[in-house]
Amino acid sequence: MPPSLTPRIDPSVGPGFGEAVRAYARVGLLSFGGPAGQIALMHREFVDERRWVDEAAFLHALNFCHLLPGPEAQQLATWIGWRLHGLRGGLAAGLLFVLPGAAVMLGLSILYVLAADLDWFAALFLGIKAAVLAIVVQALLRIAARALKTPLQRGIALASFVAIALFALPFPLVILAALAMGWAAGRWRPHWLKLASTAPEPPPPPRMSAARQSLHAILLWGMIWAAPMLLILLTLGRGHVLWDIGAFFSQLAVVTFGGAYAVLAYMAQEAVSGFGWLQPGEMADGLGLAETTPGPLILVTQFVGFLAAYRDAAPFTPFVAALLGAGLTLWVTFAPCFLWIFTFAPWIDRLDRAAGLKGALAAVTAAVVGVIANLSLWFALHVLFSQLIRSEWGMELPVLASLDLRALVLALLAAMLLFRLKLGIIAVLAICSAAGLLLGLASPPLDFA
Repeated sequence: MPPSLTPRIDPSVGPGFGEAVRAYARVGLLSFGGPAGQIALMHREFVDERRWVDEAAFLHALNFCHLLPGPEAQQLATWIGWRLHGLRGGLAAGLLFVLPGAAVMLGLSILYVLAADLDWFAALFLGIKAAVLAIVVQALLRIAARALKTPLQRGIALASFVAIALFALPFPLVILAALAMGWAAGRWRPHWLKLASTAPEPPPPPRMSAARQSLHAILLWGMIWAAPMLLILLTLGRGHVLWDIGAFFSQLAVVTFGGAYAVLAYMAQEAVSGFGWLQPGEMADGLGLAETTPGPLILVTQFVGFLAAYRDAAPFTPFVAALLGAGLTLWVTFAPCFLWIFTFAPWIDRLDRAAGLKGALAAVTAAVVGVIANLSLWFALHVLFSQLIRSEWGMELPVLASLDLRALVLALLAAMLLFRLKLGIIAVLAICSAAGLLLGLASPPLDFA
């Protein structure tokens, strides 16, 4: 076993591999509710009940995973597996966290394309879209309450919203700017971000083996990440939709700080306007489907890859192309997660002393608030209005006469269920889907005309 993948604890005091795999499978099947619920589930399973990981190490690793692009809950699961059983443990925990939800998402994507032209299906998704709008607003409020503690953080959030909503600046550029600003503030003005002071003594110098461990992981997982793209390049060429899917979601895997909600607006912009893979409302449909599955919400990318390949299938049949598109999307979305964990895990103990990294994380989290605010606006416009016009400076504005009162009623229902009755996401989606079915089939769209 390569040194980068050796367990970090004494295996004599840990679980057997089979027992651990059963625990990882249980977590993968029950990991509903987004990152907060998934992290709480892992804490209960591995810290409170089984005591395989101590509290300090768990929280330390969680902070570490927040610094990485990609779904932090899946990366935390991978780290737990790596800590207990090295390479095979990290692979088992990471894959079992993703595969149950991916299987469900694939089935729902197939159902989506088979039933897309049916009236009842459109009515059902009217309720799902409205529920997703309320869910995104709830995520915005929760993250804002946690992240915006100082004037600098509030300024970063406002600037990121303006940059994307009004000036249509690229999402990666906004994230990189926040990273640079937060790193500088963390190093020289940590009180601007309310960062805890780091210990004054320098950390012990890293062993050379840690550098070798990271290098081995970079080489191995870099090749794994690139392998399907090389195959596509040699067989189908750069002009094929699969190349576009792989290249786009590989780029997305590097800049997905803040989770699925943060990156969705950028993904929607590119998938709808840039590549023409989806219609605007279909992106809301995809997130609604992802909310109903276990595993990370970033599985919505699988839905996008499935539809993109299905609609541009040559030389394959539509369903073969769709399966290839979904599989490729999963590969380039989650292979980088293993790369980050196996590369940086040997350095995790240095995190508490990395003031620049802490500042970068705090600034990116603040920027994510602005990004999710833009996503909320984007969803509201496309869910509540059937017609939009583009202003002179490029921003989409609603045609007020095209307001769909059914969607408005359903969105208000979802908001009441979430904020007043405190129902869970699955329950809200189920109730709003049923209400959308009733409203959609009972009457035509109620527009202001």
